[in-house]
Amino acid sequence: MLDTIFFTAQIVLFSIGAYQLVMAFFGWFRRKNKKQHAPQKSFAVLVAAHNEEQVIGALLENLKKLDYPKELYDVMVICDNCTDGTADIVRSHGVYAFERHNPSLRGKGYAIEWMLKELWKLPKHYDGVVMLDADNLVNPDYLTHMNNDLCNGSKVIQAYLDTKNPNDSWITSAYAVTYWYCNRLWQLPRYNLKLANYLGGTGMCFDNQLLKEMGWGATSLVEDLEFTMRCVQRGVYPTFNYEAKVYDEKPLTFKASAKQRLRWMQGHFDVARRYFFPLLWQGIKEAKWAKIDTAVYAFNVYNVLISSIVTCIVWVDNLMPGEPHFRSLFNMAPALFGAVALLTFLLFPLALLIEKAPARVWASLITFPVYLVSWWPITVYAFFTQNNKTWSHTEHTRVIRLEEVQSKQAS
Repeated sequence: MLDTIFFTAQIVLFSIGAYQLVMAFFGWFRRKNKKQHAPQKSFAVLVAAHNEEQVIGALLENLKKLDYPKELYDVMVICDNCTDGTADIVRSHGVYAFERHNPSLRGKGYAIEWMLKELWKLPKHYDGVVMLDADNLVNPDYLTHMNNDLCNGSKVIQAYLDTKNPNDSWITSAYAVTYWYCNRLWQLPRYNLKLANYLGGTGMCFDNQLLKEMGWGATSLVEDLEFTMRCVQRGVYPTFNYEAKVYDEKPLTFKASAKQRLRWMQGHFDVARRYFFPLLWQGIKEAKWAKIDTAVYAFNVYNVLISSIVTCIVWVDNLMPGEPHFRSLFNMAPALFGAVALLTFLLFPLALLIEKAPARVWASLITFPVYLVSWWPITVYAFFTQNNKTWSHTEHTRVIRLEEVQSKQAS
């Protein structure tokens, strides 16, 4: 019985891996450019900030320089439980500072839910709501792309997420490789196939009327994933805008990275537990592949958990003297299994090649496997601590401006 369960788990994991490998091929091309529209949509640009006095100024300067009519967008900063000078800096830039003080309900999801209620109390109406993090930077044409997508019928849009500081450390380089991979070989294939894309926590744009109808209702540790699930359940499929770029700052050290990723995985377990089976069953009943695909994405956290355990068992079983105690796909079909495993890993340098990543980042592929394997213990620990809903803040202290990011990308 144990051997049957173990072997079945391998087949499921192999099938999911092969499925994503096939999906990745649909990221080789980009659909034709969408219809362009003159600026007409108005935007409330919401910036989530908690003790971000060191970096908030650079983003506010960046947002003032967008290539979009100034009368069509307002920037509003959610100063969430701040104990530093974030709010004062925001006001000094002539930007709205909305101060929230609720230490019992901490986290970005709660802050957004509160801010939306404040937004809808204002006399001014906005067509779209953009959500950014305080450490972000955006390309000048960001709102132009969001305007086009809203005019073309999209209700929920995710921008292309890039890394602001890919060369700061081996960890930031690993994040950068992952972003390029996800943008090109996860997000773009689903956009090309008209499936649902997933939200990435920042660089998001929403139709204001949709938000009013749905409410936010995403207060888990991974509010972006939770809202994605809620949208897809309703038949609203988030879309991906490859041209709209947002740059996100990543933690410099492995310790800070592990803390951030632990929070992500704890939240992912929570969301998967609540949405996987209902969304999968809904997709099967309605014959909607987009819903099944999104359910599989929700299951990904269990995929990482089970694959880490199964891989360790296979390694130990094969190293022990005598015949292996468990059947393994690797021993039964080593060529097939090895080919899929190799191709899966080669997707990462392939993404760097297609996305024309800076030459300096290629060297990080040497240490990249360490980053990938480090997800295993983090995910296992997250599984046993998934009921921990404590939100942890990633501190940002380095000031980087858009000109510097673009200069390094060109080099």
